[in-house]
Amino acid sequence: MAQGFDIETFLEMLAAERGAAENTLEGYRRDLEDFSGFLGRREVTDAQADDISAYMSDLTRRGFAETSQARRLSALKQFFKFLYAEGTRKDDPTRTLSSPKKRGSLPKVLSVEHVDRLIETARSETLKPQRSAAARLRVHRMYTLIEVLYATGLRVSELVALPVSAAMRDARLIEIRGKGGKERLVPLSHAAQLAMKDYVALRAAEGSYANSPWLFPSHGDTGHLTRQHFARELKALAQTAGLDVAKISPHVLRHAFASHLLQNGADLRVVQQLLGHADISTTQIYTHVLDERLRELLEHAHPLAQR
Repeated sequence: MAQGFDIETFLEMLAAERGAAENTLEGYRRDLEDFSGFLGRREVTDAQADDISAYMSDLTRRGFAETSQARRLSALKQFFKFLYAEGTRKDDPTRTLSSPKKRGSLPKVLSVEHVDRLIETARSETLKPQRSAAARLRVHRMYTLIEVLYATGLRVSELVALPVSAAMRDARLIEIRGKGGKERLVPLSHAAQLAMKDYVALRAAEGSYANSPWLFPSHGDTGHLTRQHFARELKALAQTAGLDVAKISPHVLRHAFASHLLQNGADLRVVQQLLGHADISTTQIYTHVLDERLRELLEHAHPLAQR
């Protein structure tokens, strides 16, 4: 069986049987093609445990983080498990290989004050005169994006792909289709609802994107705004707000949503559901953030810390 066919068959299985999203499929494809490139002319299906160990060492030499290495090994494990199950191979060369240990790093989290400053800066930009209708739409789009992101904690891929119908209702909840096609309901704040309605009304007044199904259309084509474009505009806004640009990203705002909820007494299971985490252990990283902040508070504020 040809190497390329096996990879494509594996991806087809992920899509058909597991409902893997397009981003997930592309991630698997990149990882498997990188391993194929490492092997050179040899078939991926013929790889042995020593080949995979050498590949993992090569990833370390290339400076890949432990999390990236673990993801690559996970892709290989899934692929060879598939080949074994299909009878293409009589063994699984990844069976005895374990993932690199992940560092206990904490997610970057913005303070409530910094999030407020970012949102207020975005809102202020919408009140300023703009040089064109396109520029006016752009600043309103950014303000809406931030309000919705901080109100919902959506993944950036979920945020930029919201349908315009999400702004057409008065409901306080919107339905999100997340990883693996799983659906969940997330609440909208009043500010986020208002920002969405004002942005769509401005689009209509300007006669823009009348036929677009997306809430956040791209200014360059018929698709929606890309994750990369939003990340660039967010960093530019952070600079305007006088914040550390290196510490600002769409994912950091998702972290802020979760940690601020927990700081204010939200139940961990509720936060898990809102974030769309399949496993609560993924959500528990935010309790570590709170533990670290409590430790800092005790060290700096408790009277005994000064003794």
